Amino acid sequence: MPPPHANKKPRYELPTKDNTGTLHDPLKFLDQDYQELRKSCITKKKRFDDDKFPPDSSSIDPKKKLKLDLHQIKWLRPSEIVTDPQLIVQGVSRFDYSQGCYLGNCWFLASVGALTFQKDIMDQVMPTDQSFDKDYAGIFHFRFWRFGKWIDVVIDDKLPTINGELIFVLSKTSNEFWPALLEKAYAKVCGSYADMNAGQVSEALLDFTGGVHVCYDLQKATIDLWSMMDRADKAKALMACNTHAGEKSENVLPNGIVQGHAYTVTGVFKVTCQGKPVRLVRVLNPWGMGEWNGAWSDNSSLWDKLSEKERTSCRSLANDGEFWMSMEDFTKNFEDIDICCLSPDFLDSSSKCSWSTTCYNGSWECGSTAGGCSNNKDSFWTNPQFRVRIEKLDEECASGQCLENILVSLIQIHENRYRSLASNYSIGFSVYLIPPWMKDEKFPANFFYFRRSVEDSGNFIDARHVMKFFKLEPGEYLILPSTFNPNESAKFMLSIFTKTESHRSKKNPGSIYF
Repeated sequence: MPPPHANKKPRYELPTKDNTGTLHDPLKFLDQDYQELRKSCITKKKRFDDDKFPPDSSSIDPKKKLKLDLHQIKWLRPSEIVTDPQLIVQGVSRFDYSQGCYLGNCWFLASVGALTFQKDIMDQVMPTDQSFDKDYAGIFHFRFWRFGKWIDVVIDDKLPTINGELIFVLSKTSNEFWPALLEKAYAKVCGSYADMNAGQVSEALLDFTGGVHVCYDLQKATIDLWSMMDRADKAKALMACNTHAGEKSENVLPNGIVQGHAYTVTGVFKVTCQGKPVRLVRVLNPWGMGEWNGAWSDNSSLWDKLSEKERTSCRSLANDGEFWMSMEDFTKNFEDIDICCLSPDFLDSSSKCSWSTTCYNGSWECGSTAGGCSNNKDSFWTNPQFRVRIEKLDEECASGQCLENILVSLIQIHENRYRSLASNYSIGFSVYLIPPWMKDEKFPANFFYFRRSVEDSGNFIDARHVMKFFKLEPGEYLILPSTFNPNESAKFMLSIFTKTESHRSKKNPGSIYF
């Protein structure tokens, strides 16, 4: 299903009491109103100076974690760097930028690479009502989805440089500045540029879309992953992947793959080689260089065994960081893949199936609703309880390529201004079958004493987001999200995606009880 246009309400946007925090009416980050600030600058014939993200070390590296001589840095506007600055030159492309050498934010830039394929989503993140031309006032704005709400982030266009060169993300076209300005806006959300150092691609993918996210361990996945990726690609999903960590950070292996590094998945394609089908995956290194050199790499002789049409449509000899590899080599060399899409309908290959979604905002409160994991028998029941009904599906829908019929996503909401200081609790969830004769609105402690969960999120991990995709038999279930330890207070967002037959109405799949 293609993503909606920027002027349409996303399918899975959380409602808010005052109708703010939506894509139509995003929250004003740090109370800065782009339209008012821009109008004021134009009236006063001045360029915007952002006092909420000033051009000094506090915005770059307040704790001095990066290997930078902060005294060498000079903040310059694009017009002070080049004579003809442009926001976008000949469209937005994954080849427009390369990662800078001072900041380990490959997770963010790999997500940006995926974003460049989806113009509608890109226009949501980077509104089209801005440029360096008409009514230029040194002010820009970007929109991100953060913990269930859209925010509008205002920045000035002063960028950190050394000797007139950008020190973070680099534009391959010298007068194109959308990558640097997008990176600056996200750095402001994170607290500083240094606060973007190290992360998970799923974080940025969700912040760009507010969509449904799934992650697959490439070694353990039991489904046909290439077919899933092919459906996701056709559904205009954003995809990125990660390599296994090495003994030292970002070590380049002899085959050209970088250890402990995030990449963008930019395409999947099936070719015929000597009469046999071969399933390929196209991958992009956000460094803008450095490629796989094994089978199906740019200079591989295997390309000579394809038809001229297939070879012409796929092969590229440019040293741009993008390369093809077989699905088999992909699963061997990468650890996992993250897929984020506005609609979860790509999860199933059958047109008879669709997916319904419900999202809840909740909290764990010390002494009342923070009961900890199921090891804590006397307090576990106090956690927020969510009820969901799994319907029986017809034979075609139930026996499709995707046997799983429920996806549960749990995000803990951070409120610290600085990303690196936002501590994660170890979080997870447990799922229990509700006997048909039990009608309790809130299930007491003794319900859990002698019952085992029928499913759970796996090991509790200290991550912003945990999710699991699994199968449940028809019936009614209870989902309890929790921290591992009791009395750990935090806010969270729980999203429940359930498979339905497409002719059924997409009703609310569950009821909520606290």
